[in-house]
Amino acid sequence: MNKILLIIQREYLSRVKKKSFIVLTFLVPFLFIGMIALVGFIALKSKDLEDEKKVQVIDESGLYKNQLRDTKVITFVYTDANYEQAKTTFIKEGYNSLLHIPAGAGAIELLSEKKPSASTIETVESSLSHAAEARRLAAAGIDTGVLAAAQKRIEIKAKQIKDGEEQDAQTYTAYAIGLLSGLLIYMCLLIYGTQVMRGVIEEKVSRIIEVVISSVKPMQLMLGKIIGVGLVGLTQFILWIVMSVVLSGGAAMIMEKKAMDTVPQLEQVQRMAGNKEELKQLKKLQQPDGAAAEIMKSIENIPVTYTICCFLFYFLFGYFIYSALFAAVGSAVDNETETQQFILPITLPIIFTFMLSQSFIINNPDSSLSVWLSMIPLTSPIAMMMRIPFGVPWWQLAASMILLVLGFVFTAWAAARIYRVGILMYGKKASYKELIKWFMYKD
Repeated sequence: MNKILLIIQREYLSRVKKKSFIVLTFLVPFLFIGMIALVGFIALKSKDLEDEKKVQVIDESGLYKNQLRDTKVITFVYTDANYEQAKTTFIKEGYNSLLHIPAGAGAIELLSEKKPSASTIETVESSLSHAAEARRLAAAGIDTGVLAAAQKRIEIKAKQIKDGEEQDAQTYTAYAIGLLSGLLIYMCLLIYGTQVMRGVIEEKVSRIIEVVISSVKPMQLMLGKIIGVGLVGLTQFILWIVMSVVLSGGAAMIMEKKAMDTVPQLEQVQRMAGNKEELKQLKKLQQPDGAAAEIMKSIENIPVTYTICCFLFYFLFGYFIYSALFAAVGSAVDNETETQQFILPITLPIIFTFMLSQSFIINNPDSSLSVWLSMIPLTSPIAMMMRIPFGVPWWQLAASMILLVLGFVFTAWAAARIYRVGILMYGKKASYKELIKWFMYKD
């Protein structure tokens, strides 16, 4: 046990003391927040950032003349030119595309010098659909203005009954937490697992492993390396959580103080003016809008401690399973190039789960497939973290955790049988047949 602790200490301190670790640990939260802010800004301003496109329209049917709606990005310009002639001249005339609407039942075509973007095609199709719909409604004697007024969007407030009481469902908050948790675990399993594999390869190539293995057992060495690197990742996560709480708390205090300092000044000004209605309006402006208030309220109602504890558990044991497999791969090869044939089968379960989680698990957290994926040790770290924000029965959570721990024990045992032979093998290119042979060797 003392030898394992020494290996853990060496692996942990050698990485934590690096300048890159310190810089990244304190820089990543700011980079992450900045990235989210930038993505949100680009999403909001995407229409303003796009280049304006001019589309020349040849409407031989006469049904869409002056009926297509211009947008911020696309402007429709109608012409009576011949289609065959326009195909050779529209680019020279400064148009990005040529929209041809035939007189008969032929297909409507959009011609461009380069492949048009999906958003351009969607916008043109939407404009054509709206124009066709308005024409059909007018032919049926339906006032389009009345119909548009009647088609007002209805918003609902989702609630759930929990312990006999009504509570806000907070679906979108759970959706965001599930996606973020799954993404973080997916990235970290690959990043830290690869670190373990590279460390094993470096020690094997430099022949340091031959000296170390004379003092400790291969199983002890592998476990020490896995746990040491895992603690490095755990340290980073804890620091990121603390920094996020401090930053968000500080921002909330600054906003609250600013609001508290502003209201008395407004009250004093309005008392002097004697206008109570304006005072009410100005006070209302100091309060967060409906969307912001709902977001703040939903965040406050999140079971933070429960979610963080589950996240750390699934990160640690998910990492233990995959890092044991990565360590076995690292021991079987002499350089990182040879690892490709072994890494793909290892990473397929988490890649499959992550891809499926964004389209299925997050939208169907209680389906049979989601439940089974959250029980299988190789897929449960991502699948279960996608389900936890939506509420998981305690027995499913307990079964998933127990199976994950047992999965780690079995994986570590199997990986150690390959690791004990592979770390002393040089100059021979490993294959799956060789790995099976190493696994079957007797102690």
